[in-house]
Amino acid sequence: MIGTEGTAARTNTGVVHAEDVVRVYGEGDTEVRALRGVSVQIDPGQLTAVMGPSGSGKSTLMHILAGLDRPTSGSVRIDGIEITTLGDDALTKLRRQHIGFIFQFFNLLPMLSARDNIVLPLTIAGTKPDPQYFENLVERVGLADRLEHRPAELSGGQQQRVAIARALVSRPTVVFADEPTGNLDSRTSGEILALMRGSVDEYGQTTVMVTHDARAAAMADRVLYLADGEIVKETGRSSQHEILQIIDTLDLQ
Repeated sequence: MIGTEGTAARTNTGVVHAEDVVRVYGEGDTEVRALRGVSVQIDPGQLTAVMGPSGSGKSTLMHILAGLDRPTSGSVRIDGIEITTLGDDALTKLRRQHIGFIFQFFNLLPMLSARDNIVLPLTIAGTKPDPQYFENLVERVGLADRLEHRPAELSGGQQQRVAIARALVSRPTVVFADEPTGNLDSRTSGEILALMRGSVDEYGQTTVMVTHDARAAAMADRVLYLADGEIVKETGRSSQHEILQIIDTLDLQ
């Protein structure tokens, strides 16, 4: 239990469930409605891609679903826990227990080895990884011979592999990935996408990925298309060509 402050009863409505989420920045003439009543459910064991043009609200939606930002109105539940009313301390504990993050620019600590960066979430929580799971994880992401290297000694692809392992090491309820291939070349991007797809297939890891890349979205089980702060279309697993056609049809360039 994540304390009692703002904690709602658990419900069985998916791993993540958002209802009528609105996010408004500014007031009056400077008001920007980044999200306009978005409702979405993220089912377990799937990779969900969120696509949309710049300014569509896709990153805002991810930040709110992950508890990194608060909605102006609406409800967000993770593992059945209402997070919009949690205090800062309770929200921090919830993120630590339930959420893994993968960012475009890796966000590794430069003074720590790859090993220490990977286990950092557990270190902060005062726990240690399961040795067998950790060994399997680092083998899976191809880092077994790089664990003692610091980020400056690793390529961009290797640094993102560290970030992926860090997101998975605590076996979170859900992983949120914000443009995980946006800072990588085409070949490395393909390798990283394969790793993310593998984490869903091998570990059953529920993942939400914000991306502008149709190739990345084609790896997903489900694709949500955002425009002007609203979900305008949803599809199941689609080819890169089909996704590009939808983007063109909806004029989401």
